[in-house]
Amino acid sequence: MKDAAPTDNRPYHHGDLRRALVEAARRILENEGPSALSLRAVAREAGVSPAAPYHHFKDKGELLDAVAHVGWDMLGDEMRASRAAAVDDRQAMTEIGVAYVRFAQKHPALYRVMYDCSRDKVALPEGLKGEDSAYCMVQDAFRKAAGPEVSEMDVELATIAAWCAAHGLAEMSAFHQFDPLREALGSEDNFLRAVLSHMGMFPHPHPGC
Repeated sequence: MKDAAPTDNRPYHHGDLRRALVEAARRILENEGPSALSLRAVAREAGVSPAAPYHHFKDKGELLDAVAHVGWDMLGDEMRASRAAAVDDRQAMTEIGVAYVRFAQKHPALYRVMYDCSRDKVALPEGLKGEDSAYCMVQDAFRKAAGPEVSEMDVELATIAAWCAAHGLAEMSAFHQFDPLREALGSEDNFLRAVLSHMGMFPHPHPGC
């Protein structure tokens, strides 16, 4: 049910209200879960009047879209940092995958919103669009790791496969039946690296390309 827009016209003072509201929404989402999120709750968390959020968001859905955008930015930053720390392009692919799964583990509620934000289920999530998207970062890493002899079709198919693999691993990584493997490999990161490295993450020639 949508929040009804209050008629409260009290003044509010904030240097960057929209950003503050989005961050307040993210805190509520991550600390209390999606059921606790409403425009009134966000206004209360941000310390502004109940009417203030409606100056920037017509409803909860628009606010969640903005939160999802922040989530994709956060994921992109973590993936970029992992890629920069890698010693070569092939290691970068694995580390990007580890960063993806780790982000999903650290921010489960935000991660869900990032994929649910396309309410019409037609538009792509923010992180899969644009030249600076997380998806294009994976694509570029594949292109550099594979070399010039690999076609763009192979790069695209491999990127899709890698994204699906990391997404699936993020979904399954909470299962406790993997704990013996984690213990045998010494840490969660070692477990993730081992799984990702066994997924055949690098492109193979595509027939006809």
